[in-house]
Amino acid sequence: MGAVKTKRMPRAVREQQMLDAAVRIFGRRGYMAASMDEIAEVAGVSKPLVYLYLHSKDDLFVACIRREARALTDSIRAGVRSEEPADRQLWDGLLAFFTHTARHPDGWSVLHLQARIHGETFAAEVSAMRDEIVVFVTQLIAVAAREAHRDPDLGEGEVAGLAVALVGAAESLAAWANATPGVTARQAAATLMNFAWAGLGDLMEGRPWAAPAG
Repeated sequence: MGAVKTKRMPRAVREQQMLDAAVRIFGRRGYMAASMDEIAEVAGVSKPLVYLYLHSKDDLFVACIRREARALTDSIRAGVRSEEPADRQLWDGLLAFFTHTARHPDGWSVLHLQARIHGETFAAEVSAMRDEIVVFVTQLIAVAAREAHRDPDLGEGEVAGLAVALVGAAESLAAWANATPGVTARQAAATLMNFAWAGLGDLMEGRPWAAPAG
């Protein structure tokens, strides 16, 4: 009787296992402290196989950043339905963002913290993701302005600035929420929605805050 042959795992599946392990280790230990030995052990493969598939620690980290960035942006886009009113679209986008970052704290640590402090190449990957989210939020704010006024007095530069501010606030709030026991994704989204929508409402109703002279 011949030996039983085990089914070989497809390369794509094994590679995702390696990335899962790498995100976990990078997110919890940081880029510098993470070792390829530990990543291989957590993934259940040999270290030479990790190098064969993903070449180097830097390449592995870039692959993790790209995967987590795509997962986050896909989640946000999937959460927003264009047929909904502007305030509901913004709420759904924020809720999708905070839900994803809460469910994937290691991935968020890789994107929000580790990638930003360990070199230009890594930071550039995160910047590309952030730019994509800012463009998406800019579109949502522009839609809101059109809904509030048929001829909104919000210039492109102001809309873009509001989007950048909103994304930055969401990033900081997600980091705080993940580090604060008891704060849910829905609570974080509601906090930012209340803060942002009240201000946007005043702007769109022609009641901007006036800076004092001098």
